[in-house]
Amino acid sequence: MNPFDGREIWFLTGSQGLYGEDTLAQVAAQSQQVVAQLDGSPDIPVPIVWRPVLTDAAGIKAVMIAANADDHCIGVIAWMHTFSPAKMWISGLEALRKPLLHLHTQAHRELPWGTIDMDFMNLNQAAHGDREFGYVQTRLGVARTTVAGHASEPRTAARVGSWARASMAVATMRNLRLARFGDNMRDVAVTEGDKVEAERHFGASVNTYGVNDLVAVVDAVPAKAIDELVDEYFETYDVLPELHDERLEELRYGARIEAGLRQFLTDGGFGAFTTNFEDLGGLRQLPGLAVQRLMADGYGFGGEGDWKTSLLVATLKAAAHGLPGGTSFMEDYTYHLGPGPQRILGAHMLEVCPSIAGGKPTLEIHPLGIGGREDPVRLKFSAAPGPGVVVGICDMGDRFRLVANTIDVVPPDAELTRLPVASAVWEPHPDLPTSAECWLMAGGPHHTVLSTALDAETVEQFAELTRTELVLIDAESTPRKIRRELKWNATYQLLAGGLR
Repeated sequence: MNPFDGREIWFLTGSQGLYGEDTLAQVAAQSQQVVAQLDGSPDIPVPIVWRPVLTDAAGIKAVMIAANADDHCIGVIAWMHTFSPAKMWISGLEALRKPLLHLHTQAHRELPWGTIDMDFMNLNQAAHGDREFGYVQTRLGVARTTVAGHASEPRTAARVGSWARASMAVATMRNLRLARFGDNMRDVAVTEGDKVEAERHFGASVNTYGVNDLVAVVDAVPAKAIDELVDEYFETYDVLPELHDERLEELRYGARIEAGLRQFLTDGGFGAFTTNFEDLGGLRQLPGLAVQRLMADGYGFGGEGDWKTSLLVATLKAAAHGLPGGTSFMEDYTYHLGPGPQRILGAHMLEVCPSIAGGKPTLEIHPLGIGGREDPVRLKFSAAPGPGVVVGICDMGDRFRLVANTIDVVPPDAELTRLPVASAVWEPHPDLPTSAECWLMAGGPHHTVLSTALDAETVEQFAELTRTELVLIDAESTPRKIRRELKWNATYQLLAGGLR
């Protein structure tokens, strides 16, 4: 699934009729040049579509309403090429429901010092017009990203690309349907949450289905579909010898689960799902391999009924599509506190996405020791090293909170020969004790999304565009700073309704 297929970003240029038709023609030509520069960057994952220059309030509002109604449009870039009196933008900005990026740029890169005249100044006054536009956005409390820099600069394109990916995340979440197979794990607090508020705030729809509704589809999978999947497994992974022979039937049942689960999700238009080992109904295995492969195809997943993390997995996977690295459901399992660098070993019972794998996964079968079912098949691997971020989501009662930590995924100190599941090892910033204290103070969950494809900037922009609280733990964090930030956040959240 490529979430960017058929999507686009609209480029809006602000001016006014005061300057005359000749100047407006130059404005249009130069703004098209800016679009061409941005659109040619490999860092921006969707086409940027130029729209006619805007010079009055009616036209501005009309294009904003059209952007809202167009499912292909995932966001709007606005640039005030000349001076566009910002009161013209008020009704349009109030109507806009798509992510907004304010691009502060100008057509020329260098000033022609020896030939500057008032005609040049009147045409090229974005330094003037964008400040007017910035004021009205702030006055209205508009959630947006602001990027300053010439459109030809790689830094500018990279930042626009990061916003475009955050906008894709917003579009994904707003249209996401999630199927919960059973409820969440009994007596667990952090996997609970307000599904009505999640739909109001993010747009995602979360509903429960009986596990045996899924079992009926799984049991009806034809033998040919299972044969094809098993052949694919043998071609794609290093398969343990016993799965070729005496335990082939257990592998075939794992393939049956994948085919049935995929059909259920496809037929229902679901982009995310959860399972719970405490509620497996007629399933003979806890879904492991099936979940891993569906995540690799872009589906969201949360274990033990954790629907909030499942939504976040699907959302960040959409944002990361096409980037090197991977994105996976994850759980902090245990620590290495020395000697040497202190590290976190993350894993789960079965369900870690192979998009983060450092090599060719092996397809194995082992006892699970939980759930009371047959031994499940699963992919085993260690995550590829590289910089990344882990992100968790929790329901604070009156709001949702994202907690994120920048990390470095590293190789394990020794081969994990006896660990029968996929895993990742990482060093959190600024160090393990500090990050753990900050994470615990913030109430961050034990289930997270680990991404080596995205960086913290995209997560920050997603939080800003959805007006979701974010606590970011990075190289500069200390428990004292985070403690103060949490108090400030609590105060702001109480007042935010009146401040917008």
